[in-house]
Order: sequence, then structure tokens, then C-alpha cells
Amino acid sequence: MRSAQQILAEANVIAVVGASRDPGKSAHSVPRQMIRHGWRIIPVNPFADEVFGVKAYKTLADIDEPFDLVDIFRPAHDAVDIVRQAAAIKAPAVWLQSGIVSAEARRIADEAGMDYVEDHCLAVERAIGQLTKLT
Repeated sequence: MRSAQQILAEANVIAVVGASRDPGKSAHSVPRQMIRHGWRIIPVNPFADEVFGVKAYKTLADIDEPFDLVDIFRPAHDAVDIVRQAAAIKAPAVWLQSGIVSAEARRIADEAGMDYVEDHCLAVERAIGQLTKLT
């Protein structure tokens, strides 16, 4: 399994489940920061048509293009089903944001052969590793 730094360094397109239109929420500011540093974000939010000026999808299964990572901004009890959805579409990796931990989600990811990170912030890991996609 790859480390959090490896997963992030190797990802170019990130599907963000729970992406928020509210600039006051980390589910908005963290993906926004990733965009500023060159990652492409695909928002997944069943209540929005677009987030960050980008088309939003209702579910992971609705996304009609490949992506490298599923980033989850939902409570741990929701994360289990989201990881199941990620496994069903053969996503290569899932990432549960800071404060989100789930033994069941980890088990599902492990059984599906997906890389798994929990209780880490994409933006913090990006900063620590000084990662960028900008050339």
C-alpha cells in the first residue's frame, strides 16, 4: 500500500465526496487549495449542480471520467457506504479527511485492494510534502 504522500503525489484528479459550496467549511477550502496547487477536483454533492465552478455529480458512479483518488468529507458512518461505492467502481484509493476514522471503511478498502488513508487532511499532507501539480 502507498503512503499518504505517495497517493497524493501520484494523483492528478480527485473526486471530493461532500464538496461544499460554503467557503466557511473545510469541505470547500481544502479542495479549493488543491485546485490552486494544480490538482483537478471533481465535486460529488447530491445537492449542488456545481461547486468551485465545476460540474458536481450526485454520486461517484455518476462520474463519467477516470479519477485517481476519492476524498471523503462526510461523517464516519457515511464513509462506509462511500468506500463501498468507491470499491464498486474500482477507485484506486480513498482518503478520509481529518477526524474521520472507520474500521469498517478500512476493511472494505483493504478487501477491494484500494489504498486507504484516514484522519489526514489533503491540504496538510500537500503542504508537508511541498507537493504541487503546477509546472
